[in-house]
Amino acid sequence: MSETFTTEDPSPPAPGDRTTATAPPRPDPEGVDGGVGLTALLVAAARAIETHRHDSLARDVHAEHFVRAAPACSGWPVRIEQVPEGDADPLWGRFARYFGLRTRVLDDFVLGSVLEGVRQVVLLGAGLDTRAFRLDLPSDCVVFEIDRAGVLAFKQRVLTDLSAAPRAKRVPVAADLREDWVTALTSAGFDTGAPSVWLAEGLLFYLPGPAETRLVDAVDRLTAGGSALAFEAKLEDDLLAYRDSAIYTATRERIGIDLLGLFDLGPRPDSAGHLTDRGWSTAIRTPFDFSRGHGRGPLPEPNDALEGNRWVFAHKPGP
Repeated sequence: MSETFTTEDPSPPAPGDRTTATAPPRPDPEGVDGGVGLTALLVAAARAIETHRHDSLARDVHAEHFVRAAPACSGWPVRIEQVPEGDADPLWGRFARYFGLRTRVLDDFVLGSVLEGVRQVVLLGAGLDTRAFRLDLPSDCVVFEIDRAGVLAFKQRVLTDLSAAPRAKRVPVAADLREDWVTALTSAGFDTGAPSVWLAEGLLFYLPGPAETRLVDAVDRLTAGGSALAFEAKLEDDLLAYRDSAIYTATRERIGIDLLGLFDLGPRPDSAGHLTDRGWSTAIRTPFDFSRGHGRGPLPEPNDALEGNRWVFAHKPGP
């Protein structure tokens, strides 16, 4: 499926000109050029920057093509050399490196599960994720990518233009995670009797607390023993306390993404504890643990929007 974008002449009509002015196209709230969808492009730009680093933690050769294909971000950098302040830049330096680190950590999580024999990968809120193309997955592995139809359509157009071929079987699943995505997933061929590995990367804090609980409950119901789940959580009692942090300020003022306006600010459930009560084993880590382990990545700083971020790794015992 392709999309056509047009550029309108911003100059006003001359006096007496009877031509009807055409308003510029509005962002599609179901696509990548508005709302939460725009954050997928932010992550793609970060992955592009990470790809071109000499000390890259993760490589995604498709990422910069997503950035260049969307008018909303065609001027964003895709290399750290294009950023005047380099790594000192809070947005394209520190925040982008955070996304690069997160990509690497979750790549390793998926590959670890595959090495243990898991052959189903489920990406919840897949966005512009290209793990089906990037990772060294066996040919009998199936990657289910769940996201809204507009996001998946944009992604497919770019990948088709690149003649990109997945390394494993890739199954896009058009569904809104606030609605009945379970039926869409099982109808697409997901096998509830076989182990699976799930990622909710940068997703849950956009959902209302009850929706997060329903999603985690659904994952528990759908997964067989030997399955795994990784997700990102935020532990701050008051997210607005960090509104003036360097990361949130730069993202809001420079590229027009108000993350705190997109996050759900209501009470968050203890999803890790909920899974533990259901018999899963869980480990909770800070991103800074992995920065220190890899020798690169963000480290704590004052008024840090990343301070409350946690990465949760859960495993469901096998039979």
